Amino acid sequence: MSEYVKELNTQDVSEQNLKEAGTMFVDFWAPWCGPCRMVGPVVEQLAEEMAGKLSFGKINIDENADAAMRYGVVSIPTMILFKDGKEVERIVGARNKSYLSQAIERNL
Repeated sequence: MSEYVKELNTQDVSEQNLKEAGTMFVDFWAPWCGPCRMVGPVVEQLAEEMAGKLSFGKINIDENADAAMRYGVVSIPTMILFKDGKEVERIVGARNKSYLSQAIERNL
């Protein structure tokens, strides 16, 4: 985990905490997931490049299954962009940096 990507838990992704965070990109992942391990470094690069524009976090669904259920995460990696506590973009599956960057930019 980089200094730009916060490790999250279920409480961190409550609607109230997400509202207070402003705009946050959350990566739902698991250590055993190959595509998740491919996307991880890309998310960390984006977090560093976009520092100050929005927050980035990762939540391990094995340790926080209730958070995954709350947001209907049935396949990983799933990345959700929240703005003021509400989901504004959902990306399912491994995607490249350009795709993720465009998804984020159009919602800032």
